[in-house]
Amino acid sequence: MIKSGAVKVDGISIRDRGAHVDPDTAKIEISGKPFSLEQFVYLMLNKPKGVVSATNDRNVKTVVDLAPDEMKGRNLFPAGRLDITTTGFVLLTDDGDFAHRILSPKNHIEKTYEARLAERVTEAQLKQVAEGIVLGDGTECLPAKLRVLEDGENPLVEIKICEGKYHQIKRMFAAAGNGVVELKRTRMGQLQLDPNLAEGECRKLTEDEVKLIEVRKT
Repeated sequence: MIKSGAVKVDGISIRDRGAHVDPDTAKIEISGKPFSLEQFVYLMLNKPKGVVSATNDRNVKTVVDLAPDEMKGRNLFPAGRLDITTTGFVLLTDDGDFAHRILSPKNHIEKTYEARLAERVTEAQLKQVAEGIVLGDGTECLPAKLRVLEDGENPLVEIKICEGKYHQIKRMFAAAGNGVVELKRTRMGQLQLDPNLAEGECRKLTEDEVKLIEVRKT
């Protein structure tokens, strides 16, 4: 395309493949259409059940497999993992530094989940999880924020945590004497999962939406 003269920089055809341009200031066109270079990409995925949070897997569909075809050459990876039965917000990106910042517990970026419990929840169980419960293997969890959304035989509980230990929420409630039958991540930082995004669909985030993910807990 460059050799044919299809690429223009500031209105001038560039035929030298080794030419350097400043992507922040140069006006680049390819076959008459504007071209913009994205250093990093950030995708919101509504993960369905049966999909693993990995970059590749020989046997099971991965979250990266659900990315648009034009994005699959960008070395995308999931920033934080949801297990195969958990649904909801997964961030796909190629920005390693950003992923590290939002996942590090010391930065206090909350991840919000809705958990459908196996049986009625007691105040004692909520208190245990909220204060920072110790799991069966001795692993200590940081305090969590809890809110009962629906009461009853199988209550729905909102839970906010700053960590991402293996099966953490399921293990927390198990340690408290209850169980989780369904789990969905609904928010990362202050960015809510798009309610118009069907399971298995994803879309690009705007700059403002990316910034909302880094908003710390209040």
